[in-house]
Amino acid sequence: MSSAQGIRQKLDWGKIAPLRLRSRLVAEGVYAGGHRSARRGAGVEFGGHRAYTPGDDLRWLDRRSLLLHDRLLVRQFETETDRALRLVVDRTASMGYRGSRAPGAKLAWSALVAAALGRVAIESGDPVGLTLFGGLDGMRNLPVSGGRESFERLIATLELLDAQGDALADARMLDRALGGIARAARRGSVIVFLSDLLDLPEGAMELVAGMAARGRVLVVVQTLDPDEATLPFEGTVRLRGLEGGTVVETDVETTRQAYLAALGELGERWERGLLARGGRFVRALTTDDPVRVVRSIIEAAH
Repeated sequence: MSSAQGIRQKLDWGKIAPLRLRSRLVAEGVYAGGHRSARRGAGVEFGGHRAYTPGDDLRWLDRRSLLLHDRLLVRQFETETDRALRLVVDRTASMGYRGSRAPGAKLAWSALVAAALGRVAIESGDPVGLTLFGGLDGMRNLPVSGGRESFERLIATLELLDAQGDALADARMLDRALGGIARAARRGSVIVFLSDLLDLPEGAMELVAGMAARGRVLVVVQTLDPDEATLPFEGTVRLRGLEGGTVVETDVETTRQAYLAALGELGERWERGLLARGGRFVRALTTDDPVRVVRSIIEAAH
């Protein structure tokens, strides 16, 4: 959805810039709430045991369990789970919208959340990767890596983003973006998908939810502008979709109820589909406190 004030050629960062400073402040707020890791299990919380089998690395034997239970057990989280946080950011054209009440465009706000999650993960010793969905400028994804330099690369990439591309015109755009994650992400890795979920091709929910397979943790964060969540306009308005090219002239008072019902059903369908496959769903507005949203994502991943 867009209005005349929402269409811009360059990403409107608004009050969210500078991203490096804002993301660090959000991460510090998350630390104050007691959440030190953006993933579940491996290397931070105990992930469980399994029985020892010949050939297992003897370094991971749990000697305390041997003394207590008189049998050999192996600590799984140290040998069999991934430590990576994989961020997937939707940068298609619809993510460039910013209404009058929002601090910045949806993509800018999603970049802030992604950067803060990356900061929390890296400070916890976990590697982070970034996958971009959409865009027309050929910007490359960031492979999974750890350390302070990886946070600087994450920030530098996110700061250069514009909202470009039409997922409806290119039905395989999402498939291409997620294919590498589906092949490479191992059990225990955390995948956070940040998108408005608007104007995505048919079958998008099933494709995204499929990333929750093989013991991976998937959290989908639907990010909307307050205009999209409430349709606050009055009288007759002309709305143009930033993807798909749809133009609608309508009286808001007569269409608001049907629009909000359809938007609610979209979110409920995603939530049902994700839960059925072991994923999690988080709703957010760009006017929400990003500290609270980052905490919600971390809690959903545990």
